[in-house]
Amino acid sequence: MDVRAIAKRAAGRALAEQGRDRHVHGASIARDVPAGVQVSVHPAGNPSRPGSAARAPDSRARRGLVTGDCLADVPDGGTFRVGRDALVTPLAEEEAWRRGIRFQSGTAVGGTVSLRVAVGSDHGGYALKCEVLDWLRELGHRALDLGTRDTNACDYPDFARAVALAVANGQADFGVCIDGAGIGSAMAANKVPGVLAANCWSTQAAANAREHNHANVLTLGAGMIARGTAQDVLRVFLGTAAGGGRHARRVAKIRAIETSTTNVGAAGAQPG
Repeated sequence: MDVRAIAKRAAGRALAEQGRDRHVHGASIARDVPAGVQVSVHPAGNPSRPGSAARAPDSRARRGLVTGDCLADVPDGGTFRVGRDALVTPLAEEEAWRRGIRFQSGTAVGGTVSLRVAVGSDHGGYALKCEVLDWLRELGHRALDLGTRDTNACDYPDFARAVALAVANGQADFGVCIDGAGIGSAMAANKVPGVLAANCWSTQAAANAREHNHANVLTLGAGMIARGTAQDVLRVFLGTAAGGGRHARRVAKIRAIETSTTNVGAAGAQPG
């Protein structure tokens, strides 16, 4: 028997096997990937840049290191979610600052991100608040209950302010305020710098508030919305990403109004 011929055939089979592993049905697949690491599959001949639809950099960032490359597909003025123990490099921080990107912390749960959500209501919104707390836990998020604790009469601005401050100072990723109509809480929460509160009554409004307006506080009117609709609104609001492009440009103008009018009361109209 020709040993060299046997070796040649064995080598040929190994190369063929390697070729099949690398090219399956026109797709290029990474081999020998350690368990737990996300694998990206890209059409052959049309490679995607890092951070494309598969969001591999985002997935890695939730577990560890956040680099400038991880922000490649994040829209200007958008939000990038990272694990609470993630390390953000100085270059990534500079890139985020330059493009107005906000880092949002969370813990990966079942392939999604667990958010910290501050929730507050007055007496009129207390019953719905209790349900919202349950819905958040079902979604895998961490709920921060800021009151009220019962149905005794109280004032909605106090609780809307508490929720807004939790979001503005980074204690919470998002906020939910509930009163009878949701309007007064939105007004109160929007007085806190850094907060963009939106009163939403449908999933369409919730998606618009997040994508177009980058809202970070949701307000609900307990007397204006059905329970099932409220649950859907909450889910859509927390699950919709902030849009870039024209949306980010317009939100930047909203925030510019906030900073340019901070002292308008002191410098405003004087008695004639």
